[in-house]
Formats: sequence, structure tokens, C-alpha cells
Amino acid sequence: MIALTAVLAAAAVVNAQITPRQAATSTANVSPPALSSTNPTAVPLSSIYASAPTQATVALHTTYAAGATPPISGAPPLPTSAITAANWPALDQIPPLDSPQVKQWIQEVTNSGIKIPNIGQTQLGGCGDPANAAALANATAQGNCWWTCGGCSRETDITTCPDKATWGLSFDDGPSPYTPDLLNYLDANNIKSTFFVVGSRAISRPEMLQAEYMGGHQLSVHTWSHPTLTTLTNEQIIAELGWTREAIKQITGVTPTLCVLLMVILTTVANGGSFDTNDWHIPSGLSAAEVLNSFDKILDTAGELSTGFIVLAHDLYQQTVDLAVGYVLPDAQARKFNMMSIVECLKKPLSEAYIETSSNSSSPASTGTHTASGSQSSATSGSGSNSGQSSGDPTAPLAQWEASSVPWLVSPQVSHCYFKQHHRYTDSGIA
Repeated sequence: MIALTAVLAAAAVVNAQITPRQAATSTANVSPPALSSTNPTAVPLSSIYASAPTQATVALHTTYAAGATPPISGAPPLPTSAITAANWPALDQIPPLDSPQVKQWIQEVTNSGIKIPNIGQTQLGGCGDPANAAALANATAQGNCWWTCGGCSRETDITTCPDKATWGLSFDDGPSPYTPDLLNYLDANNIKSTFFVVGSRAISRPEMLQAEYMGGHQLSVHTWSHPTLTTLTNEQIIAELGWTREAIKQITGVTPTLCVLLMVILTTVANGGSFDTNDWHIPSGLSAAEVLNSFDKILDTAGELSTGFIVLAHDLYQQTVDLAVGYVLPDAQARKFNMMSIVECLKKPLSEAYIETSSNSSSPASTGTHTASGSQSSATSGSGSNSGQSSGDPTAPLAQWEASSVPWLVSPQVSHCYFKQHHRYTDSGIA
């Protein structure tokens, strides 16, 4: 196996400054926007709601045999999609720490020389939990930069694509039974995306992961079980990332150079608004019309930017996929936005998304936090609560660590794994 220090190293992780996320509530009688275009086969908006009946899923247009040649020059042949469940941790549960693999990964982190102090873990109650009062008081840029509860970002965060009218397209939390519908639309329209992969879902649907990869989309490490990372120990976080990386490697033959941890990727504008789609709130009660209005505002605002932008949507839910392929993507195409994967919107070839095909070029430059005029907001690194070091220093805490300028794991092949951690709360729990 490739050492974990070579696995989770990254070109960059894209982050953004937003207000803390809380469960959205629906506003009655909201009318959808007038879109430039819709898919003639779209599911009616009236049928996209929280308790909508489960639809029949669609099949992938193409599946791939072991030994198939990937679209990236120099990539190894595609492995078999066969998965032996006994070789993997339990699905959707934090992996145990006593396996040989996790012990090896923990040792590799220790051997890397990067000091990762242990600090108190947060509780699941989030920003309003009295048990998190101390963490909340230290959540700003002058403290631990806890993005969820402090609205904190850094100048090193990548929140935009350099070129105007360019959309860094990404989908989170899959693959799911509804991912083929999305993939079929993307492939039919020659649109490439970044997929932030949950390890448990990857080994449950390996053919879908292979279809994403072989279709020229970018794969990125998310987590194994989608927990609230600030509630975990350092060792548990290592296990979450390591097993997800291992899943992607065994299913596709390549190792992502980008790790994204429970976060939302979006651009922030001058009035404090953000490119937050809120699509993941539909299963907890937000109406499809409200989400479409959010998308409409995003695309209207995008015209004011001197750069492109990055937005995260989800392929986990039937409702979010229906909305994407029926309304959002056709509308964006009609408006002539240039949609592509995040690595490509940062002017990198897709080969730089994987260790096996990377040229070991430097990381994409930070684009900072951009306003609608294209200006860059300042973000001063503050001290961590326990270490007394800059949040952009390698000694900053990991368990509440949200300073994306800090290398967590260092690789000789590529640069650093930059990330932020993120809680997401809905009425039904963590999204």
C-alpha cells in the first residue's frame, strides 16, 4: 500500500467563509425562479420534496472490465470492482484503531515529524451546545478558526477559479443509488465534475466509482463514515481518511491528491452572502423552489465576479440529483458557464489529481476569499487555544483544526493536504 503520508497529500483544498450552518426551514408558497433552460425530462418541482416516493433508479450507461485503460496517461490499468466486505471496516461507522492498517497510518503520521497536539473534542450539539462554549469562544481567526461556528477562512483558502464564468463543479457524499442519473447527464453533455467520495459508499458501489473515474471526473478523499470530525480524536480522523483513500485506490488504481473533510465549497460575496446551494436541506424540509432560488442568485451573482466560482452540491439524495439534472445544470449551460472539475478550474490537468500520474508540480496558488468586486479579504492567523502557535503553523491543533494553510501529512510526491473541518446539522442529525 502507498504510505498514508503519500496518500493524503494534496494540491490544495478549497474552503470558504460562511456563517455557521444550521438546519434550514421551508418558507411557504415560495415561487421558483424563471430559469433560462430546463431538462425536458425533468422531474416536476412539485415532486421534489422531503418525503417524495422513491423513484426507480437508472443504470450506468457504461461499466468497465478489469484491465481497462483509464483516460489519464500513465495511470495503471483499472482493477477489478470486486470487493470483499470482510476486508473493510463496518459501513458508516468510525473505523476501529486496532487494525494493522490504521496502526501503520498512525505510525506514518508520527514519523512525518509533523506535530499534531491533542485538544478537547467538541460535542455533537454544535455551536449552541453549552459543552462547546470554550471552543466557540476560540473559534475565530484569532483562535482555532473553527469554520462552522466562527465563520473563519484564511487567505490560503481556495474559494474561486481564476477564470471568469468558470464553475468548479463538485458533488459530495456519494456514490449513491442516484449517482448514475447524474453521471449519465454529465457524460451526455461532456461536463466534468469533482466527486468527494465517502469510503463506505465507495465500497458499496464500486462500479459507480469506476464510472466516475473512467469518465474523466476527479475523485477526492472525503471520509469513511461522514462523522462530525471535531468530535473525533486525531487517530480516528487518520482512520477515516486512510480507509477512504484505500477504497479509492483499490477500486480505481489511483490515489487522490486532494482530501476534503466535511465541508462546503463556495464563494463569498461582498454583502456577506455565499454560494451555498442548500440542496442537502431538501430531505429535511426545504422546498425545491427555495433551493432553485438560491442557485438562481448564485448564478446571477457570478456575473459580478472577476473570477470563476466553486459550488458544492450533493449526489447522495434523490431530490438533489433530480434538481441538478433537471434544472440547475441545464440553466447553467444556457447561461454559458464553463463547468469543469475543480482541479481543472485551477488550471491543472486531471493527471495532477492523483499521485500515480502527478508530475509533482507545485500546489495551485491560493485564490483567497474573494468579494464580488474580486478584491481579497484579509485573514490574520491567530494563536491556537492550547499550543499558543499560529493557526497556520504545523503545531496547530488537529481535533478542532480549521487552518487550511497547515500541512497535516507531507508527501515527497506532492505538496500538502490542506483542509477544514465542518459540522453540518439538520433536523434529522448530521447531513
